[in-house]
Amino acid sequence: MVPTDPYVTGLLQENFFAQKSPVAGRLVVVLRGHLEGRELELIPQPSRAVTAGEVHELVAVDEPKAGPGRVVNRVAFLGFVEFLSGGVLVAGDEVRVGGRVVGRLAGYDLTHMPNHMNLVILTPGALSGEEMGLELGAAVGFAGSGEEREGTHG
Repeated sequence: MVPTDPYVTGLLQENFFAQKSPVAGRLVVVLRGHLEGRELELIPQPSRAVTAGEVHELVAVDEPKAGPGRVVNRVAFLGFVEFLSGGVLVAGDEVRVGGRVVGRLAGYDLTHMPNHMNLVILTPGALSGEEMGLELGAAVGFAGSGEEREGTHG
């Protein structure tokens, strides 16, 4: 029997994440710049596990339909986050940098794997990290609705 991914085959139609811990990190690079026509292909899976010490890129988009299985074109580069704790990221998680909400996690692009994953964040204006005034060492946090946020995002 050939294994199949239930997200790809459409078997999963509901959110199976009843509860999950927030995931914390710190900003280790602040980026500048924008690209049009980037064609980032977000994978169909809405979740990814991360471990402490991993480093992944934060990419901003302002395309309202951005989400798992979609292609996004208009991107701004925010920075790189080093995860301080392991956990599970889920599309829709609120993303905070330096204590302020920058957007919601839209999905993941694996173009640069195994080096790093692009964590695509839906933001109001797709500004770069430099334009947002992000600072090195700023706390970065990912939390779903209803998760305890105090002390996890800076």
